Amino acid sequence: MRPGLRSLLLTPPPSLALHAVILLSLGLRCQAVQAENVTVLEGGTAQISCRLQNYDGSIVVIQNPRRQTLFFNGTRALKDDRFQMVLFTQRLVRITLSNVSVWDEGGYFCQLYTDDTHHQVATLSVIVPPEVPTVEVKTEAVEGGEVELTCLSPRSKPPATLRWMRDRREIPGVVSQQDYGKTVSVSNTIRIPVERRDNGAAVSCEAIHPALGTQKRVRHYRLDVHFAPTVRIIPPPGILREGDSLSLTCSVSGNPLPRNVQWSRVNDTLPERAEISGSTLTVSRLSQAHNGTYLCQAHNNYGRAADHYTLLVYDPGAVVETHSAVPYAVIGGVLALLVFTVICGLIVTIWCSVRQKGSYLTHEASGLDEHGEVQEAFLNGSDSREGKKEYLL
Repeated sequence: MRPGLRSLLLTPPPSLALHAVILLSLGLRCQAVQAENVTVLEGGTAQISCRLQNYDGSIVVIQNPRRQTLFFNGTRALKDDRFQMVLFTQRLVRITLSNVSVWDEGGYFCQLYTDDTHHQVATLSVIVPPEVPTVEVKTEAVEGGEVELTCLSPRSKPPATLRWMRDRREIPGVVSQQDYGKTVSVSNTIRIPVERRDNGAAVSCEAIHPALGTQKRVRHYRLDVHFAPTVRIIPPPGILREGDSLSLTCSVSGNPLPRNVQWSRVNDTLPERAEISGSTLTVSRLSQAHNGTYLCQAHNNYGRAADHYTLLVYDPGAVVETHSAVPYAVIGGVLALLVFTVICGLIVTIWCSVRQKGSYLTHEASGLDEHGEVQEAFLNGSDSREGKKEYLL
């Protein structure tokens, strides 16, 4: 064939070429593909759908974010059993991905191969809700000090919100985050002062996340406050007499609770008949030889404590005699007081009497002296001009 004729046959007239371009363009526009974005919880199942318009049997390919072909016209191309072709029609192609992880996140390509390639990307987003947070004790809680507690949510996406609560009130803390690839670790640290009364008090850490809705993941924690022990001996009721039994219980508290209590007698040894069972000391058939001060001691790593009890065993006969002597002592005291009062009254009476008699004698002596002077003046008559004088005695 002549080259000119061949060239003419291979080259279509301009009108035919234009018509072909228009048809191809219409075909490209008509054979469109659409993809839908998907959001799923980690561990769940995602459905990735590709919608076709005016599909004419062209090749449909679905690829993962790493551009590996998953399915080629409904045939599995990648050996990953988590992916399954569940629907392939002229309008819809759908695959499922089970047990989704954050590493499956990204854009999945729905491609339609005709004379030109058409594709849409379905974006898969994976949400990672937090697990129940954990509580770490950074510093030991000791009475009079502070305790440092850290609430930790090691993995979530987007980051979880952590808050400490006590008696329905939030405890402010220091929040920090750390990225681990596609997930985030969140922590909230608090420092609170503690006393003995705080031992066993409840605090809680709450994790809040959009994937949980109104629910929360909560970790409860009870404060473990260490403190020195306290010791108290519970004494027996009533009076102990010879032949009775003594039972003393040593009540001990502390954190940690002392494992053992120690019984002893001050400046002496425990009686031979003394028996110790746990925190109780028992002595049978008491006698006055058992009198003394009994001591209970306990300790832990934070201190030592002790309490004492003084035992006094009474003789029944001595008790009766002591009680019968009380009225006589009272009567003797009353009589002594009466005698003392009478003696004091006599002394005062005598003193007053002596004072009055001395005054009378003094006046009498004075009168005698005056009478003598009168007699002497009358007898002598030394001065007749003075006349007669009267003297009252």
